[in-house]
Amino acid sequence: MEEKGGAPPKLYRHRLATRIWHWLNALVIFIMLGSGLMILNAHPHLYWGQYGANFDHPWLNLPRWPGWLTIPSTYNLALARRWHLTFALILAFALLIFMIVSLINRHFQRDLRIRAREVAPRHLWADIRAHFAFRFHDPDRPGAFNILQKISYAATIFVLLPVIILTGLTMSPAMDAAWPWLLDIFGGRQSARSIHFICAALIAAFIIVHLTLVLLAGPVNEIRSMITGWWRMPEGEGE
Repeated sequence: MEEKGGAPPKLYRHRLATRIWHWLNALVIFIMLGSGLMILNAHPHLYWGQYGANFDHPWLNLPRWPGWLTIPSTYNLALARRWHLTFALILAFALLIFMIVSLINRHFQRDLRIRAREVAPRHLWADIRAHFAFRFHDPDRPGAFNILQKISYAATIFVLLPVIILTGLTMSPAMDAAWPWLLDIFGGRQSARSIHFICAALIAAFIIVHLTLVLLAGPVNEIRSMITGWWRMPEGEGE
């Protein structure tokens, strides 16, 4: 049923906890990526194992990042570390609170639960083709997340963010002394540093794809829904 004035119907799509966590993460991830690049500029080489020094053979040599990408914009390793560690705490505790709330309000079960039929090759291929045709939701269930959304969100929430937090802890000598099993899990401090960078790169890639799809799907409607919770269905759907 349409709203008054002939406007398409609206659907309450994003709960308050999800919206708060989304916008908090937008700030936290921005600062952590920028400060992380400044920290990486101090030694832009990645290794596997426990040790990594100028005379060891890195598996990846990176360029030094320009100031417009880093926080702060001029070289200051100490300040970058303070920014990074402060917002790492915010990231970790915000993720924990979001997970608890999402279990209580059934957000994970209702919106991110991946069913066997959804990961069947035929279903996945149909969803990929729909994305290339700029169709980003099921007309019969316009408020439901598609399988590509579920996979990417679940991988970010349950894999990338926890791993990036744990590898960050592994790079701390104090945490290694308290929890030496972290070194065993990730194969050494330098391996943890490499995995930390890979996860950060994947999160950055996720953000780029996410923003691109928001622009293609209709930025006004999508951003408004993440502010108010209400998402307006496309014309002709949801009657």
